Amino acid sequence: MAPKTIALIVTVDTKEAEARFLKEFIETHGFKALVLDVSTRKPHGYQPDYSREMVCEAGRVNFADLKNLRRDKMMQTMGEGSAKILLDLYTRGELAGVLGVGGNQGTAIASIAMRALPIGVPKLIVSTVASGYVRPYVEYKDIIMMFSVADILGGANTVSRTILTNAAGAVMGMSEYGQRLTRSEKPVIATTAFGNTDAAVNQARMILEKKGYEVIAFHASGASGSAMEYLIEEGYIQGVLDMTTHELIGEVWGDDIYTPLRPRLEEAGKKGIPQVVVPGAIEYFCFGGPDTVPKKYLGRKTHYHNPYNTNIRATEEEVSKTAEVMAQKLNKSVGPVVVMLPLQGFSENGRLGGALYEPETDQVFINTLEKNLDPKIKVIKIDANINDKEFAERAAEEIHALMQNRR
Repeated sequence: MAPKTIALIVTVDTKEAEARFLKEFIETHGFKALVLDVSTRKPHGYQPDYSREMVCEAGRVNFADLKNLRRDKMMQTMGEGSAKILLDLYTRGELAGVLGVGGNQGTAIASIAMRALPIGVPKLIVSTVASGYVRPYVEYKDIIMMFSVADILGGANTVSRTILTNAAGAVMGMSEYGQRLTRSEKPVIATTAFGNTDAAVNQARMILEKKGYEVIAFHASGASGSAMEYLIEEGYIQGVLDMTTHELIGEVWGDDIYTPLRPRLEEAGKKGIPQVVVPGAIEYFCFGGPDTVPKKYLGRKTHYHNPYNTNIRATEEEVSKTAEVMAQKLNKSVGPVVVMLPLQGFSENGRLGGALYEPETDQVFINTLEKNLDPKIKVIKIDANINDKEFAERAAEEIHALMQNRR
């Protein structure tokens, strides 16, 4: 029988009316609603299903001592306490979904709690800050952020009544009709993609699908590549064709807008699953619009990908350090690894005639990588661009061979 409990994460000291409204609305639609009170300030008389004292203690802090913590640590404690409660409900098979309601404080707490849950469990936050920069809240989990439109104060009104019931309906609908994350019946190969490597990824994907694999592409946007690492860790993926390792340059240097939210190129090595690794789109940095590019990157070769994405060529020093880190990570792998190097460019814009074409800098990356790689790791050089047919076909054949050898 499917779980029927919706958890509500609410700062009851400021949003008691919203907690009451949502609990009643959800329960009139056949679900059980449990209120987790994550408030930290004013006393109140409402009796939630999980008091703030219970939440705080689940976060390993006595509520009487919470006020002595720095404010961000208070939020962290209540978020971690809520996460513990949610995971207990999930483990018991009772949790259908989670709905958070909050301003900045409530959103922070709810997001910490929700990120502890597996991908696939319905998670939605109605937030006053949802129209702003939400990456720190969502990270690489499937959290839906719904803008509250009006402030969340004083209970349901003409605006908030619609927003809150839509949000509750969405969580109930997802829990009723959505499909939970399950293991594939086919062996799964994860791959990574960018617009600048899309042709290679698609060619390889079609070849592998004909061989009987399920191929899941992850956009190398920092969040998606991090999600891939998480799903490898959780055992959903049996092989990796890491065609677009762009996120690593952000991990090493920090400025890139696609800097990953957890380390890249590590989980496959820890699990010992086969991996073919390519320096796809690793030769440049990604920033937002041209006016967002830091001064130290100005004056270099530039590709204006769109009004909100500007690509800046990396220097020899930057690619050398990135190659060194890549080698260090791959050397720790306990499973089979093949590195493939396209000698005519790591991206579409890195080929001859492209805005980021700079073969001498690519060669620095190659030389540094080879110098630092364990000699046991196979290196294949192809005199082609990453997006050329012969490169994509060879990459698909290499990961297929590794997968076959593991059976």
